[in-house]
Amino acid sequence: MVDVELAGDVEVEGKCAKCKKSICCNSINQKIPTPKSKEDFDHLLWQVSHENINIFKDADGWFLHIYTPCTHLLPNGACGIYETRPWVCREYDNDYCEYDESIPDASEFFFSTHKQLEKYCRKRFKKWDKRFKLYE
Repeated sequence: MVDVELAGDVEVEGKCAKCKKSICCNSINQKIPTPKSKEDFDHLLWQVSHENINIFKDADGWFLHIYTPCTHLLPNGACGIYETRPWVCREYDNDYCEYDESIPDASEFFFSTHKQLEKYCRKRFKKWDKRFKLYE
């Protein structure tokens, strides 16, 4: 999934230099409240039905993963506004990043389609298919 040069063990400082696709600059991972109810999951179904939207859960919680490259990425993968980049970029810590393991591989759950998430919902909620009957 990731186009990188593999050079054995990569030192933390050297990861960015070896990452050829600027992986961390090609998506937004927005933490979301832990979904609990059928309504919460129904809302997630709506979100994951849109292009380039995924939902995942890892050790830090639930996230909306929006695959969209930063508009400041140059063709060589460098940042076009490096000197004036936002704080979130400046504070990014690559101790553990997408270079180490892709988000789908590192996640407890990863949903990239409506069908995948709906299958999970059917297992989680015994009466998933009856959720609309409340409104009839």
